[in-house]
Amino acid sequence: MLNIDNIDFTIPLSKMDLLKILKKEARNIHIKEIMDASGYLKEDAKFMPLKEQKEYIERFTRVFFIRIKDIKEDQTHYEGLVNNKKLKDFLQVLEMQKDEAQSHHELCFHKIARIVTTYTAFVREESIHPVGTKFPGGFVIRYENGIYYCPVKEKQINTPSARCRFCVSVQDDDV
Repeated sequence: MLNIDNIDFTIPLSKMDLLKILKKEARNIHIKEIMDASGYLKEDAKFMPLKEQKEYIERFTRVFFIRIKDIKEDQTHYEGLVNNKKLKDFLQVLEMQKDEAQSHHELCFHKIARIVTTYTAFVREESIHPVGTKFPGGFVIRYENGIYYCPVKEKQINTPSARCRFCVSVQDDDV
C-alpha cells in the first residue's frame, strides 16, 4: 500500500485514496509522539505571554489528538480528485520543514502536522488552522456561511514555509 512519501503524482488520486493513506499514517502515530510534539510547541511558544502560551500549547495538542482520532475513524465518503500539483507542492514544503527540524520534538511535530494538515486541506477541504485559532491582536479564524476567514492570510501567503497558499480560507477583510 502507498504511503504519503511515495504517492505517484502522475496518476489521478482520489480523496478516498488519500484518506486511506492518511489513515495508515495516523495508525502509526503513538501517544508519546503527540506528547513530544507538545514539547516542541512549548519551545516554540516560549516568548509568548504565559496565558497565550498555555492556550496555544493546549489548543494544538488537543487538535493533534482529536484530528488523529478523526482520521482513523473517518467513514465519510469524499467525492472527487485531489489537485496533485498542489498536493505535491504542499508535501515539498512540509518535507523542507522536516529537513530543517532541529530536535526530536520538532520532528514529531512535523510528522503529525503533515498528516493532520494534509487531511484537513486536501480531504476535508477545511481551513488548515482550526476555527477559533487566535493570532496576535486577538484576531481569530472564523467560519461563516460556508467560508473560512483568516486574519493573516494576505500577510503570510507568499512566505515560502507557510501553508497559507494551500489553505481554503480567504482573507478576513474585517481585519
